[in-house]
Amino acid sequence: MWRHLRCQKPWRKRYASGFERRGTIRNRVSIDERPKIAEQRVRIADWEGDTVIGKNHKGVLGNAGRKETRYVLAGLLRSKHSKGVTEKVNSLLRLYKHKCHTVTFDDGKEFAEHETIALELEAAIYFAHPYHSWEQGLNENSNGLLR
Repeated sequence: MWRHLRCQKPWRKRYASGFERRGTIRNRVSIDERPKIAEQRVRIADWEGDTVIGKNHKGVLGNAGRKETRYVLAGLLRSKHSKGVTEKVNSLLRLYKHKCHTVTFDDGKEFAEHETIALELEAAIYFAHPYHSWEQGLNENSNGLLR
Protein backbone atom coordinates (compact mmCIF):
# COMPACT_ATOMS: atom_id res chain seq x y z
CA MET A 1 0.00 0.00 0.00
CA TRP A 2 2.85 2.43 0.69
CA ARG A 3 3.78 2.47 -3.00
CA HIS A 4 0.57 4.40 -3.72
CA LEU A 5 1.36 7.16 -1.23
CA ARG A 6 2.64 10.56 -2.27
CA CYS A 7 5.90 10.07 -0.38
CA GLN A 8 6.34 6.45 -1.52
CA LYS A 9 8.28 5.44 1.53
CA PRO A 10 7.15 2.84 3.98
CA TRP A 11 5.94 4.40 7.19
CA ARG A 12 8.03 3.36 10.13
CA LYS A 13 7.15 3.96 13.72
CA ARG A 14 9.80 5.79 15.70
CA TYR A 15 10.57 4.07 18.91
CA ALA A 16 12.11 6.16 21.64
CA SER A 17 14.39 3.32 22.72
CA GLY A 18 15.17 5.20 25.93
CA PHE A 19 16.86 8.20 24.31
CA GLU A 20 15.72 11.80 24.26
CA ARG A 21 15.70 13.08 20.68
CA ARG A 22 16.12 16.76 21.54
CA GLY A 23 19.23 16.21 23.63
CA THR A 24 19.79 16.20 27.35
CA ILE A 25 20.79 18.82 29.88
CA ARG A 26 24.52 18.71 30.53
CA ASN A 27 25.82 18.28 34.08
CA ARG A 28 22.29 17.68 35.32
CA VAL A 29 22.07 16.73 39.01
CA SER A 30 19.09 14.56 39.91
CA ILE A 31 16.64 15.36 42.68
CA ASP A 32 17.75 12.11 44.31
CA GLU A 33 21.03 13.81 45.29
CA ARG A 34 19.29 16.81 46.88
CA PRO A 35 19.75 17.10 50.68
CA LYS A 36 16.96 15.51 52.71
CA ILE A 37 16.35 18.78 54.58
CA ALA A 38 15.02 20.31 51.35
CA GLU A 39 12.20 17.75 51.25
CA GLN A 40 11.14 18.44 54.84
CA ARG A 41 10.17 22.10 54.20
CA VAL A 42 12.00 23.25 57.32
CA ARG A 43 14.61 25.56 55.81
CA ILE A 44 13.54 28.81 54.14
CA ALA A 45 16.29 28.65 51.53
CA ASP A 46 14.90 25.91 49.24
CA TRP A 47 13.20 27.00 46.00
CA GLU A 48 11.38 25.38 43.08
CA GLY A 49 11.33 26.88 39.58
CA ASP A 50 9.31 26.31 36.43
CA THR A 51 7.84 27.96 33.35
CA VAL A 52 4.16 28.33 32.49
CA ILE A 53 3.05 28.46 28.86
CA GLY A 54 -0.05 30.54 28.17
CA LYS A 55 -3.10 29.80 26.08
CA ASN A 56 -2.30 29.08 22.41
CA HIS A 57 1.41 29.30 23.31
CA LYS A 58 1.13 33.11 23.35
CA GLY A 59 2.81 33.97 26.65
CA VAL A 60 5.43 32.50 28.95
CA LEU A 61 5.84 33.06 32.67
CA GLY A 62 8.86 32.12 34.70
CA ASN A 63 8.19 31.45 38.36
CA ALA A 64 10.06 30.47 41.49
CA GLY A 65 8.49 29.40 44.76
CA ARG A 66 9.90 29.08 48.23
CA LYS A 67 8.99 25.67 49.53
CA GLU A 68 8.64 26.40 53.23
CA THR A 69 6.63 29.64 53.10
CA ARG A 70 4.90 29.01 49.72
CA TYR A 71 6.01 32.48 48.58
CA VAL A 72 5.91 32.62 44.75
CA LEU A 73 7.70 35.03 42.41
CA ALA A 74 6.69 35.27 38.75
CA GLY A 75 7.86 37.25 35.75
CA LEU A 76 6.89 37.55 32.09
CA LEU A 77 9.29 36.06 29.53
CA ARG A 78 9.64 36.90 25.86
CA SER A 79 10.26 33.29 24.87
CA LYS A 80 10.92 29.89 26.38
CA HIS A 81 14.56 29.80 25.27
CA SER A 82 17.17 29.05 27.90
CA LYS A 83 18.92 32.42 27.75
CA GLY A 84 15.78 34.40 28.59
CA VAL A 85 14.71 31.94 31.27
CA THR A 86 18.15 32.12 32.89
CA GLU A 87 18.06 35.92 32.97
CA LYS A 88 14.55 35.96 34.45
CA VAL A 89 15.30 33.38 37.16
CA ASN A 90 18.44 35.29 38.13
CA SER A 91 16.55 38.59 38.29
CA LEU A 92 13.72 37.07 40.37
CA LEU A 93 15.99 35.40 42.90
CA ARG A 94 18.81 37.97 43.04
CA LEU A 95 17.22 39.76 46.02
CA TYR A 96 16.94 36.44 47.88
CA LYS A 97 20.45 35.25 47.07
CA HIS A 98 21.42 35.06 50.75
CA LYS A 99 18.43 32.75 51.38
CA CYS A 100 18.88 30.46 48.42
CA HIS A 101 20.62 27.13 49.07
CA THR A 102 18.88 24.84 46.59
CA VAL A 103 16.76 25.37 43.48
CA THR A 104 14.85 22.48 41.93
CA PHE A 105 13.70 22.71 38.30
CA ASP A 106 11.67 20.37 36.16
CA ASP A 107 13.41 18.54 33.33
CA GLY A 108 12.67 21.17 30.65
CA LYS A 109 15.30 22.18 28.11
CA GLU A 110 14.73 25.84 29.00
CA PHE A 111 16.90 25.26 32.09
CA ALA A 112 19.92 24.14 30.07
CA GLU A 113 21.97 27.08 31.37
CA HIS A 114 21.49 26.01 34.99
CA GLU A 115 25.20 26.37 35.72
CA THR A 116 24.94 30.13 35.11
CA ILE A 117 22.08 30.31 37.60
CA ALA A 118 24.11 28.31 40.13
CA LEU A 119 27.06 30.70 39.81
CA GLU A 120 24.90 33.82 40.07
CA LEU A 121 22.90 32.64 43.08
CA GLU A 122 25.64 30.53 44.69
CA ALA A 123 23.11 27.73 45.06
CA ALA A 124 22.92 24.06 44.16
CA ILE A 125 20.62 23.26 41.22
CA TYR A 126 18.68 19.98 41.04
CA PHE A 127 16.31 18.54 38.45
CA ALA A 128 13.15 16.52 39.02
CA HIS A 129 12.59 13.32 37.11
CA PRO A 130 10.73 13.62 33.79
CA TYR A 131 6.95 13.28 34.15
CA HIS A 132 7.14 13.24 37.97
CA SER A 133 5.17 16.41 38.71
CA TRP A 134 4.55 15.40 42.33
CA GLU A 135 8.24 15.99 43.07
CA GLN A 136 7.51 19.73 42.72
CA GLY A 137 4.13 20.07 44.34
CA LEU A 138 4.34 23.77 45.18
CA ASN A 139 5.31 24.60 41.62
CA GLU A 140 2.55 22.62 39.99
CA ASN A 141 -0.04 24.14 42.32
CA SER A 142 1.18 27.68 41.67
CA ASN A 143 1.24 27.02 37.91
CA GLY A 144 -2.42 26.07 38.08
CA LEU A 145 -3.27 29.20 40.03
CA LEU A 146 -1.31 31.42 37.63
CA ARG A 147 -3.10 29.92 34.64
